[in-house]
Amino acid sequence: MNVAVVGLAFVAMIGMMLLGVPIAVSMALVGIAGGIAAYGAPFMDSIAPVVWGVQNENLLTSIPLFVLLGELLLRSGIADRMYIALSAWLGRLPGGLLHTNIGSCALFAATSGSSVATAATVGTVALPSLRSRGYSMRASLGTLAAGGTLGILIPPSVNMIVYGSLTNNSIGKLFIAGIIPGLLLTSCFMLYIWVSSVMSGDVKREEKVPLALRLATLRYLVPPLVVFGIVMGSLYFGIATTTESAALGVIAALAFVWRSGKLNRDVLRTCFIGTARVSGMILLIITAAFILNLAISLTGVAEAMTKWVTGLGLTAGGLILALIVFYLVLGMFMDVLSMQVATIPITYPIAVALGVDPIWFGIFIVLMCELGLITPPVGMNLFVVHGIRPDKGGLEDAIWGALPYVLILIAFTMLMLAVPGLVTWLPAQM
Repeated sequence: MNVAVVGLAFVAMIGMMLLGVPIAVSMALVGIAGGIAAYGAPFMDSIAPVVWGVQNENLLTSIPLFVLLGELLLRSGIADRMYIALSAWLGRLPGGLLHTNIGSCALFAATSGSSVATAATVGTVALPSLRSRGYSMRASLGTLAAGGTLGILIPPSVNMIVYGSLTNNSIGKLFIAGIIPGLLLTSCFMLYIWVSSVMSGDVKREEKVPLALRLATLRYLVPPLVVFGIVMGSLYFGIATTTESAALGVIAALAFVWRSGKLNRDVLRTCFIGTARVSGMILLIITAAFILNLAISLTGVAEAMTKWVTGLGLTAGGLILALIVFYLVLGMFMDVLSMQVATIPITYPIAVALGVDPIWFGIFIVLMCELGLITPPVGMNLFVVHGIRPDKGGLEDAIWGALPYVLILIAFTMLMLAVPGLVTWLPAQM
C-alpha cells in the first residue's frame, strides 16, 4: 500500500471534518471508499457483522453508564457544595480560589469522565465568585480550561474507554494507570499557580476559615469521593468489570441525588435525555471508526505504515517526540474524539511495534487530547469557559490564560517519557 495514498485518504478525511461533515460520516466514507477500491462491492458484505458486533459489545455499555453518572452528579448540586468545601481548605494558598478551580475540576473529573462537562460545571460555579473578588479573568479562565482537561485523564474517562475499545486493551488497567498521572498533573497545575502568584507580586488569598467550619465542609466532599472509591476500588480489586463498576457508580450517585432531595421526574428526564444524546454520538463515531479499522486491516495499511516508520530508524522515544508535534498541530483543528478515532488505528500499531507499552501509550494519547482541548482555534474547553464568563469579554483571555498549562502538559509528557513507571507501576499491582 503506497504511503502517499494513505496520506491522501487521511487528508481527505480531515478535510471533510473541517468542512462540517459529521465525524462518523467522514470516517465511514473513507473506510468504505478504501475497502471498495481494494476489494470491490464484496467489501460491503463484511461491514454488517462489524456494525452488529460493535453495537452488541458489552464493554461499550459502560459509556452511557459513565455519562449518566456525570449527569446525575451535575444535576444534584454536588459541584456547588464541593467548590465551597475546597475553597475553605485551599483558599489561603497563594493564588486563592485559582487553586480551588483546579482542585474542584480534579475532584469532579473523578466522577464525570468528560472534560467539557467538568470545565462547564466548575466554571459556572466559580466564575461569578472569582469576578466579584477581583481575580484576573485571564488567570481564572486559564485554570478552568486547563483544570477541565483533567476530566479525561482522571478516571473514569470516556476517552480511555474509546482507546481501549479501538485497541482491545483493558479499560480497568487504563483507568488505574490514569490515577498517578492525574494527581501529579493536578499538583503541577497548582504549583504553577503558587509560583506565578508569588512572582507576580499580586498574591491573592482568601480569608482564613475557622477550623470547625472547615471540618464541617468536609461532608460536601463525601459524595464524589465515595463514588470514585466504589468505581475504582471495584476495578482495582477485581470485584467488578468496567461496565459493572459503572453501574455501581450510578446506583451510588442515585442514592446521593435522593439524599439531596432532588431525585424527581424532571431531573431524571434531563439526565436520561442528555445521556442518550452524548452516548448516541460517541457510539456512532466508534461504529464508523471500526468500519475504517476494517478497511485498514484488510488493505494492510497499518502494516505498511509500521514498516515504513520502523524503516526510518526511529526509536520509541523519537516516535513519541514526533507524535507530540503531530498531535499538537492536529489538536488545533480537530476535536478530541475525532482526533482519537482517526489516528489511533494508524499510530497504535507503530508504537507497539517500536516497543511502547500499550497502557502507557493510552495515557499518552489522553494527554495529547488534553492539549487539543486548550489549543486554539478549536480548543473546546476554551470555548466552554469563554461562553460562561460573566463579563462577555474576548476569547483571547481564555487562550492566553491556558497557554502556560499547554507548556506544563508538554513538559509532563516528557516526564512520563523519562519515567514510564509513573503510568505502568499501579496497573502492574492489580
